[in-house]
Amino acid sequence: MAEITFDDFLKVDIRVGQVTRAEPFPEARKPAIKLWVDFGPEIGERKSSAQITEHYSPDALVGRRVLAVVNFPPRQIGPVRSEVLVLGVHDDAGAVVLAVPDKDAPLGARLC
Repeated sequence: MAEITFDDFLKVDIRVGQVTRAEPFPEARKPAIKLWVDFGPEIGERKSSAQITEHYSPDALVGRRVLAVVNFPPRQIGPVRSEVLVLGVHDDAGAVVLAVPDKDAPLGARLC
């Protein structure tokens, strides 16, 4: 595993957001959900696509707080322009489990 410096870590802008809207993404090559995430007044709402269908349904995601990288360049995923990378980890079966704040944190709060 390659080591990084603390300055390298600070380049990755990870923020708290809240899912405001979620829809199935049937056009994706792998099962995915389209997400709209609100990061508060400084950043606003951003779109993403996440392969999280094993553990989550669109209806269950609305209102949930998530962690996401907000400073990657946008990426076109089929018809969706993904503007943030919602973070998660793989479970024992390889399905993605969302990385979420343990307690309520303000929208837009930066991971430190």
